[in-house]
Amino acid sequence: MATVVLDNVNKIYENGFHAIHDLSLVIEDSEFLVLVGPSGCGKSTALRMVAGLETITSGEMRIGDRLVNDVEPKDRDIAMVFQNYALYPHMSVYDNIGFALKLAKVPKDEIDERVRKAAEILELTSNLDRKPGQLSGGQRQRVAMGRAIVRQPAAFLMDEPLSNLDAKLRVQMRAEIAGIQRDLGVTTLYVTHDQVEAMTMGDRVAVIKDGYLQQVDTPQNLYDRPNNIFVAAFIGSPSMNLYESTITFGEGSGSVTIGSQTLALAPESLAARPALAGYNGARVAIGVRPEDFEDADLAPDHPHDRTLDAPVTLLESLGSEIMAHFTLDAPFVESGDPDAAKQDISVSPAAVGRFGPRSQVRTGETAKIAVSTENLHFFDLDTRQAIWD
Repeated sequence: MATVVLDNVNKIYENGFHAIHDLSLVIEDSEFLVLVGPSGCGKSTALRMVAGLETITSGEMRIGDRLVNDVEPKDRDIAMVFQNYALYPHMSVYDNIGFALKLAKVPKDEIDERVRKAAEILELTSNLDRKPGQLSGGQRQRVAMGRAIVRQPAAFLMDEPLSNLDAKLRVQMRAEIAGIQRDLGVTTLYVTHDQVEAMTMGDRVAVIKDGYLQQVDTPQNLYDRPNNIFVAAFIGSPSMNLYESTITFGEGSGSVTIGSQTLALAPESLAARPALAGYNGARVAIGVRPEDFEDADLAPDHPHDRTLDAPVTLLESLGSEIMAHFTLDAPFVESGDPDAAKQDISVSPAAVGRFGPRSQVRTGETAKIAVSTENLHFFDLDTRQAIWD
């Protein structure tokens, strides 16, 4: 096992494109760190630099105690798992898993022991004599994992290994990969564009945009205390609702105006964000998680001055909850996510709330919506940074 360190790493291609900007990350020994971001943000480039498949323009890369900037991939003591499995179709599962050990001239009895141990961990023992073409997508990905496991590397590098699987199998495999990593205790760098995958698998998650590291933290801290508008919107599904608003403070109280409506701020919101005091009368971006909107009829004790009236445009019943889409007459704030659907920012898209399954709101009607203002997020419109301390 080993710690992987990226210290002010840059990647500039020959055409002048600056793909990675001063990336500094420490992946601790035995940690599962997920690198997440939209398409083209540089996350796979960063992983390929760790692997040695991309050269480093500047900065330092260390695996364990070794500086590996100029070390060949085969000598870095890492194992990669790719999204396309990269299995040899003419070889059996057994031979695919043990092929790298055979090339390294590991004794046959040791190869057999390692392959069978990996197969047992991955529940592939009954498939060792089969060819990849006889396996399901999930089984093929397990074979690719097995090939990495038998090498007993200092670190695993995984580049969107589940992207070729169907939705149900992805859920199953992400749980299996996370469990195997915990059992083996191998330092792991995992790249994905799927923030749900990142949140459910990583010990910590690093969010990248346009080659810049935005924030690295535990999944829950990313969700609860995002550094900026991009992280706030990118982490969470459905995405955070973001609107321009105005904050006003009186004696010991505050309110926020969203379009033509005003919400009283909960004391907890003000206490948690003392820097808000400097924004009295100012325009800010306000963020509301979907779970902080609720059908007011299901929250009879909710203060009336913390509710909004909004026309409902769509209801999606999921059994355990109802995703309610409604419109607010306030300017929408773009998240900066290039993967997001292109919006006509002159017309605000629908807000989304998670309503209880017993909600009786109807499409086309105006609903009274309770807002948990103690959980609101606030961002400076110029810097796009979160307003906290």
